[in-house]
Amino acid sequence: MLTLLSRIAAHPANDDMGAVADLVARIRPSHPSRVSEATANLRRLVKLLRDNPIAASGLRHHLLHLLSTRRHTTLYTDTGILPSDGFFTEFFRRLSFRILPPAIDPLYLSDCLEHVLSVDTDYLWIRAISANNANDANDANDWLALFDVIANSDASATADRAERLTAYQEILEAIQTLSYRISAMGLEPSLVRIHPDLENFASPFMVQNVEVHRFLDAAQHTMSDRDVTIGINGDSAPTAAIEDAAHLLVMLDQCDNVVTRIRKKSLQVGTSVGLTYQLVRLSQSIDRLRRLLMLVDRAAAGSEPVCNDARRRAALTLALDIVQAHNQKYALRGLLADNIDLLARNVTENASQTGEHYIAENRRESVAMLCSSAGAGVVVGFMALLKILAASLHRAPLVEAFLFSANYSFGFMLIHLLHFTVATKQPAMTAARIAASLSSKDNRTIDIDSLAALMVSVLRTQFVAICGNLITAFPTALLIALAWLHFTGHHLVSPDKARHLLHDIDPFASLAIFQAGIAGICLFLAGLISGYFDNRALYTHLSLRLLRLQSWCRFLGAERHARVAQYLEKNLGGLMGNFFFGILLGTIGTFGDLLGLPIDIRHITFSAANFATSLVGLDYHVSTQLFLTSLCGVLMIGLTNLLVSFGLALFVALRSRKVRFKKGWLLLQSLVFWLLRRPQDFFYAPKSSAVAVDALDTVAPQP
Repeated sequence: MLTLLSRIAAHPANDDMGAVADLVARIRPSHPSRVSEATANLRRLVKLLRDNPIAASGLRHHLLHLLSTRRHTTLYTDTGILPSDGFFTEFFRRLSFRILPPAIDPLYLSDCLEHVLSVDTDYLWIRAISANNANDANDANDWLALFDVIANSDASATADRAERLTAYQEILEAIQTLSYRISAMGLEPSLVRIHPDLENFASPFMVQNVEVHRFLDAAQHTMSDRDVTIGINGDSAPTAAIEDAAHLLVMLDQCDNVVTRIRKKSLQVGTSVGLTYQLVRLSQSIDRLRRLLMLVDRAAAGSEPVCNDARRRAALTLALDIVQAHNQKYALRGLLADNIDLLARNVTENASQTGEHYIAENRRESVAMLCSSAGAGVVVGFMALLKILAASLHRAPLVEAFLFSANYSFGFMLIHLLHFTVATKQPAMTAARIAASLSSKDNRTIDIDSLAALMVSVLRTQFVAICGNLITAFPTALLIALAWLHFTGHHLVSPDKARHLLHDIDPFASLAIFQAGIAGICLFLAGLISGYFDNRALYTHLSLRLLRLQSWCRFLGAERHARVAQYLEKNLGGLMGNFFFGILLGTIGTFGDLLGLPIDIRHITFSAANFATSLVGLDYHVSTQLFLTSLCGVLMIGLTNLLVSFGLALFVALRSRKVRFKKGWLLLQSLVFWLLRRPQDFFYAPKSSAVAVDALDTVAPQP
């Protein structure tokens, strides 16, 4: 390492970045997780520089020369900030650059980092060194120690003034560039559409640009004849007092508030991938502008006694973030996480609002849910009949898949139109409702007892819905099979077909449980599809667009046309979710046959209907063991349907709200305690919500 430092000191004006890259390679550990190794290497470098002032001075002049001959602006304005191309363009750009990296322009400092930080995991050990020092008693930091020994190596030098002024000027240019971008993004039509006040001249996105120009004018007037020290080793503003950025910081705070309001309002009016991308990019730009102001303005750094230390640490934090953003600039996971989480929240938010209708709080609502689910069971009984008839046609696989899909899709859509309820469709909705209750407060103040009460209501409602489906689906299918035998003189299914149907629901001799899990995934996807179309209907003002269809108005009449438009806007998600759910159920079996894989679906309500049909087909000549095995299979299929769809929906809902619930054990304890004290609450609803609140006080465990 000393030999390398001597070589750098011998040729400080060398434009090659190779020496700095070699120096970083000497600090880099053999594995990113070996932080102690990297820390020891860094401290060894600091000690060598302290013991060899000439080497330290040479490294200082070499770094300043490299910085003065490169453009910095793009490093501050682009690295770590999403480009303006849009989500899909950026996604495919990163994907292509992972396969074939782009060309490097050595005139730009951001491109030079490719040579210096050539390993994608460099940010891990660089950040870890800083984190290791965060709690030191003397508040020391190894990176700051390195910067200090380099900056103080030649305190009497005056030749560095031009280089330091160049770096300062680059920061000011970056501030100006970011300000223009923020103003432009603040006037994007998609943002103005949600927040029309942005078009006003007094918009904070416009005013911040005025304040930036005022600040830059003051900085330029004082920079020409005053010395300036850059970045981490001291005060980076000119020694003469300039107009501070206090009002500019207030405007940036107001810009942040507008972004927050737009995000909240988008939960009611819908969002899109483009809008989500713009909001993330706008927030990143505002944050970067605020942090650059910290480097050049005393007011942004804080009060006079501590501003120097605050500026040093702000510069170090910005440097660490830029290093991480540089190493991850082609990463796809981060891009997806930044943009999809907010979009997923908007999708699941619509499911959350729908989920409130799937939770019965009192006895009257439970009876209504029982009736609603019973109606769905009747429809499913006829859907099972149509599927058996379609299968008996023995058509080509794709034709058969079309018939199955049409049966499922239009049947589930009919259930939705009649306001009936399929039990397995509830979990995707109620999971979002539970996640919404978790995100209303932080994890430290979540009321476990209230959350347990919600869970009890969800479980009870689910039990009621399953009972409603089964008590009508089974007898409906049984009556249909008996009526078919009475009017045609032969069974709806042959004995071989009946035995095959019973084998399909056998939890031990078939893949019924695995295939029930596939059906649970389909239920989860149907919930996402439903939320997506609900979001699109709100975001695109579907009802207003439908009202412009004059042909509909002439055919339906003005009043009926308005009702249909309103209905479609409110129910588009439910209709499309059921439609695509039917397609998934109808095509997966055919897809599995074409690939030679045991892929199919098993759904509790259809399994119960097939069970009834098989009993009639075998003239009830089934053993007790076969009867109990089939009954157990139906129940296990239903349990798997519910657990898979609920688990996936809850996972996505929690991730979209960035909730990390860590009190699952306490919640489980509360539910067990409730079950022991009032088991009837899990199966039988109280007369009113007030009685439910009293029950909550009764079962709440004492500390």
